[in-house]
Amino acid sequence: MEGGEQLWRALAPQVLGALVRHYGDFDRAEDAVQEALLAASTQWPRDGMPHDPRAWLVRVASRRLIDHWRADDARARRERADAGGVPTDALVEAPADAWVEAPEAGSGDVRDDTLTLLLLCCHPALTPPSQVALTLRAVGGLTTAEIASAFLVPESTMAQRISRAKQGIRAEGARFIAPEGEELRQRMAAVLHVLYLVFNEGYTTSHGSQLQRIDLTREAIRLARAARELLPDDGEVAGLLALMLLTEARRPARTAADGSLVPLSEQDRSLWLPEPIEEGIGLLTWSLASTPVGPYQLQAAIAAVHDEASTVGSTGWEKVLVL
Repeated sequence: MEGGEQLWRALAPQVLGALVRHYGDFDRAEDAVQEALLAASTQWPRDGMPHDPRAWLVRVASRRLIDHWRADDARARRERADAGGVPTDALVEAPADAWVEAPEAGSGDVRDDTLTLLLLCCHPALTPPSQVALTLRAVGGLTTAEIASAFLVPESTMAQRISRAKQGIRAEGARFIAPEGEELRQRMAAVLHVLYLVFNEGYTTSHGSQLQRIDLTREAIRLARAARELLPDDGEVAGLLALMLLTEARRPARTAADGSLVPLSEQDRSLWLPEPIEEGIGLLTWSLASTPVGPYQLQAAIAAVHDEASTVGSTGWEKVLVL
């Protein structure tokens, strides 16, 4: 069910966006989406993929969110009754239509809130580790257990980190709208930095025995593509995606049979992947010619010099020094 897993993770930010737009509760909506994703991971392999996966996830997440609210409401009324001496059986249940489910977000609702979610998860009030964790959870569709496993920390530790991040967003009164002007530029810089950190952690894992985490590099590339689709004229977004592609292209040659690192000078360049190299160079060529040059574009340009060389000896080292 690998294809199904990739699909519902790609749909996660769209489903979360639909709920947050409708209900305005990012914290609870995010939890409800995670529950819907878990339900999909068990039900879709068993029952088959629904005709409209996005609408299925929105419907299930909406119902889970409403169930949570109803439970909170019932608990609060019981507590008030206990405090005031009112018998429990005297409580009146809230009417069934007290909450209305979000629209099913079928073919008529194709809004993609990935960028807005990235900007929200990368709120400047959060620390970089919290931004990374919340981005992977809310935008990447990963469970808390998966994120904790990726960074080799206890699940309870990661859960606390994510919870504090959501509390920080709530405390700041952040709304589900894309910022504008200088705030947008500052927040986008944080988004790119988070994706850069996620990719680096996957490409050269900082903890444990594994040299690389392919799941993290793929997730970073997927999210960078989403940012690129939503901001096609941003040179640094294109530069970051190009850097990721040009670096990831060398992955098949980076490790020996025993898992040890193979230095760049000793890698079998016939194993490098031509498609990401071609795509990365295309993105880089466009961004350098059309937009102001930034740090991600410069790093991508250095990576391109290496990737275009058929041998170590033919590397344009003068270009590398200039860059």
